[in-house]
Amino acid sequence: MAFERERLARAYLLRVAEPPAAAVGMFVDQVGVVEAARLVREGRVSEGVAAETSSRRHLQMSGEDLVAAHRVGARLVVPEDSEWPAWALLPLVNAHARGVPRSWPPLGLWVRGSGSLAGLLERAVSVVGARAASGYGEHVAAEIGHGLARHGMTVVSGAAYGIDGCAHRGALNGGGPTVAVLACGIDKAYPAGHSQLLDEIAKRGLVVTEYPPGTPPARHRFLVRNRLIAAMSSGTVVVEAGERSGARNTAASAA
Repeated sequence: MAFERERLARAYLLRVAEPPAAAVGMFVDQVGVVEAARLVREGRVSEGVAAETSSRRHLQMSGEDLVAAHRVGARLVVPEDSEWPAWALLPLVNAHARGVPRSWPPLGLWVRGSGSLAGLLERAVSVVGARAASGYGEHVAAEIGHGLARHGMTVVSGAAYGIDGCAHRGALNGGGPTVAVLACGIDKAYPAGHSQLLDEIAKRGLVVTEYPPGTPPARHRFLVRNRLIAAMSSGTVVVEAGERSGARNTAASAA
């Protein structure tokens, strides 16, 4: 029963605190997630935690969010679960300690697919790049994804058009798993043109996000999401990207 209380508490905090929510994360580490959720609801928190939660703390939708996730075949994976990728996400804690912005690990992850999140990330490489990619760039991304899959590696990317989509498809064609990290709710197919691809990824790998069901994509969420793409693998490959791009941001997060 206590374990489910912790899951509900994390679902609540994921709803009320926009990631990466470092103040909330440190508060959870200090007092425990159930107590942290209670104090957030009551508004009995520090200024830093209040700044991250005050506008949404009245949204008590944990049960509804878990049902909405279940409706699309998804679940909430939390640090208390055996499949939580603690080792993969540890560098985010270390980066935050060094003052790197937007580097706190997620409070939980909404996951669609039957694979083990920690298991799939044991041997993983992130492959990212431009949405408006050249034909050659798309070919190379697919070849890299295919080659990694054939060597038993999981390909992690962001499911976008261009390089990301080709890397995912290359991994699937290579017979391996792939993980798509979204910047929106787990019940959203974004981009819409990749809804079938996302379904295939969920069958053979996982679709992952820290945003609760119903959350729309937004520019700042892609930048925050990129830290997860970087952290979830042993290395990040940028196939092709503009001078100022999300892929370059992911590479910087990896560094």
